[in-house]
Amino acid sequence: MTGRVEEADRTATRLAELLADASTEAIGAAGGHAAGVYLRSGSPELLRLAVLAGLPGPLFRPWWRMHVDRRFPVADSYRLGLQVVLPNATETMRRYPQFAAGLPFQFGSLYVPVAGSSATFGVLTVLRSSVSDATEILSCRDRVVRLAADLGTALTDLEDGDPAAVAWDREPLCVRPPAPLGFEGRTGRFAWDPATDEVTADERFHALLGLPADEFPATGEVLAHSLVSDDGHRVRAALREAAAGRPPALPLPVRTGEGALRLMEFWTSYAAPSPGAYRVSGLVRDPGPGRVGDAAADLLPDGVFSVDRLGMILYANARAAQLLGRPRRQLVGRSLWESVPWLDHPTYEDHLRAALLSPNPVHFHVRRPAAGDRAGRTHRESGLLALSVHSGPDLLTFTVRPADRVADAPLEHLPEAARPQPADASLDPDAVPAARSAPDTPGAGSGAPVAGTAAHLYRPIVLAIALTEAVTARQVSAVVMRELLPAFGGNRLAIYLLQERHLYLAWETGFPKGFLKPFEGVGLDAHIPGVETLTTGRPLFFDSMDQLAATYPGIALDAEVGSRAFLPLIASGRPVGSCILGFDRPRGFSSDERTVLTALAGLIAHAMEKAQRYDTEAALARGLQQALLPRRLSVHPDVETAGRYLPGTQGMEVGGDWYDVVAAGDGLALVIGDVQGHGVQAAATMGQLRSAVRAFALGDRPPDEVMSGTNHLLIDLDPGQFASCCYLRLDPATGLARVARAGHPLPLLRHPDGRTEVCDIPGGVVLGVDTAAQYPVGELRLEAGAVLALYTDGLVERPGVDIDEGVSALRLALSRAGAAGGRAGEPSLTSVADRLTATARHTADRPDDIALLLAMRRAGPRRRS
Repeated sequence: MTGRVEEADRTATRLAELLADASTEAIGAAGGHAAGVYLRSGSPELLRLAVLAGLPGPLFRPWWRMHVDRRFPVADSYRLGLQVVLPNATETMRRYPQFAAGLPFQFGSLYVPVAGSSATFGVLTVLRSSVSDATEILSCRDRVVRLAADLGTALTDLEDGDPAAVAWDREPLCVRPPAPLGFEGRTGRFAWDPATDEVTADERFHALLGLPADEFPATGEVLAHSLVSDDGHRVRAALREAAAGRPPALPLPVRTGEGALRLMEFWTSYAAPSPGAYRVSGLVRDPGPGRVGDAAADLLPDGVFSVDRLGMILYANARAAQLLGRPRRQLVGRSLWESVPWLDHPTYEDHLRAALLSPNPVHFHVRRPAAGDRAGRTHRESGLLALSVHSGPDLLTFTVRPADRVADAPLEHLPEAARPQPADASLDPDAVPAARSAPDTPGAGSGAPVAGTAAHLYRPIVLAIALTEAVTARQVSAVVMRELLPAFGGNRLAIYLLQERHLYLAWETGFPKGFLKPFEGVGLDAHIPGVETLTTGRPLFFDSMDQLAATYPGIALDAEVGSRAFLPLIASGRPVGSCILGFDRPRGFSSDERTVLTALAGLIAHAMEKAQRYDTEAALARGLQQALLPRRLSVHPDVETAGRYLPGTQGMEVGGDWYDVVAAGDGLALVIGDVQGHGVQAAATMGQLRSAVRAFALGDRPPDEVMSGTNHLLIDLDPGQFASCCYLRLDPATGLARVARAGHPLPLLRHPDGRTEVCDIPGGVVLGVDTAAQYPVGELRLEAGAVLALYTDGLVERPGVDIDEGVSALRLALSRAGAAGGRAGEPSLTSVADRLTATARHTADRPDDIALLLAMRRAGPRRRS
């Protein structure tokens, strides 16, 4: 058991190491400022951000999880196996409006799938400065493609037949890009061997920690003693964690015996020198500007502080410490949000994201909370501060100054809690502001992961955009589940739709199995919140399950602890249904949240109403299509036939493709056709042509006369459409088939021995174009056991691919499909038809409808009814 655990730990460490290395190398390869890897997770429909290099993870929490079916560049790259290049914000908005809505900043990005020999593991992505045209970064893309290919090979080796070994279900690992050249002079490196406790280091390491070089090689204990007591213990603990394969994700701020601040980073080598122990390497660096720079910055009237790309404060002058209300020792070496917690607000975070992703300076105003006096009491006064952020390749530099006048701080740029009050009179740099009360934001008090982030601003925007793309009621429900629940930290969702004054469940997730069954088909006179929110048109919010039970005595509860929101779905004054959101902890709903949820319920209602209309129209269209196609094909004892039809996935799902089998004298007539376009008009024209061809066939007219007569009919009808057609008259006794074509794809013939060929049959122009058109007749012979395939172009056409390639692929598929002779072990003709249409059947985007007709002469003596 211990051996398996150690092996799993080594695999997880190696996985993190590979992903981190690929991310940092991708930054250099693409000239970017951030990169990361999305990896598949334990849920097949979900990708997770595994590694993020060059950006602070908490600031980008809304993008930690990505559903594979979303219209986002990461999801498209993973699902379709495509490289996605977005050179600038304009192209991003054009192609991926949902993504651009959440990050509306000037940057470019690259997305390359990371694939192995048989599976796609994830996506390597790079964020970089924007350019005017994608061709300017094609060379960068090629380098990232090579990195992704190398990573895919390494992950295939690591997987070694166990898909769970290359999956990610944790928070992302945030890593720092390689140290910039300007820092090399103030960076020292070291290595520690846990087996011997020996530490080796370079000369810069000695100088930065103030240790004599003759003390090295030294031990971990000597290294710890060179630091202040508490920091020495932290370093020893970090070394032990790193040796166990769990190095700290962020640099560790420590102070030397002389009080100088240093940052230490740790990583592990893959090969463990002893069981369960990894050799640890690391570096120590001086984050400050040096004594001269520090003294010069202290003379400036404005506060100046610098933050690295992971959010750690590297420097702050005295004035910055004074204005931020923290002594410098509580700022430098710590996260910006840990040191200055009142900056942890969605409005401010959006500005910080803009500074991290775009090159332009960012200016905004913040309200500093009231500072506490020495007795612990807080003053009502608070100060408005004007912040400017200047972005560099490795650092963000902030300037901060008091906003002397209210006019300096536009109110629309401040959150409600940050609206100006009288200026703060005390600017004691060592004063510690009182702790901030829990924010009145989504998830406050509930422990929801989105609390205090911009998710509750970003997700509703994405929800609104995604709803415009959802077509069916099921798609609308899926979008709501995917976007609304994470936005507000919920874990339960139910959507009910109104039909004939009763509510029926359309979608549920998170509720105990069978809990909602008693509520199915409930009438509008029921005294339950899901009904009353719709009949009154008012949303209902319950901060706890006790409050819900007290309001509706005797109502069945799915949990003892939690909170619920019941939203009416009303579109243009018409009731559509109701939506139930569930949370696993008690929580309050602020007025802003209630307003946002009510507005979103209106969007959901309109989208659902549109989807219901679409579903109704699509059902009518499918009914029309089925009525126009033959319910059954004419049969003959010596011939077996099978037909398949697939509608296009665009529009009303009704098209102009058709097929038919008609008894013609003592033989059979096989016909397939394709009316231009799809929709109701195409279906109507198809119905008229099918009837005409059937009438000609019943009269046992020759193939050329059938084509000519149908051509004249279509011209007389003048529907403004043309049609292709292939008509074949088969003699079952001899297998002789006489064929006429009107602009239709050539038939395929699979011989009993498996050879499959494209039949070279002459043809004329499409129907409905030329009254004088001639349709020559060709001949072919259908042997016993051979299979003839007639098809429309929707089965062989693909965007950007020559149709001949599609025909070749179909010919190969027919050859591999089997003999279809009806003997034991041989597939039936219907199963062959299913195989040939399987790929198209499971394709979400089918621009054209598809028809397929197969015919086979049975082997053995001829049978007659």
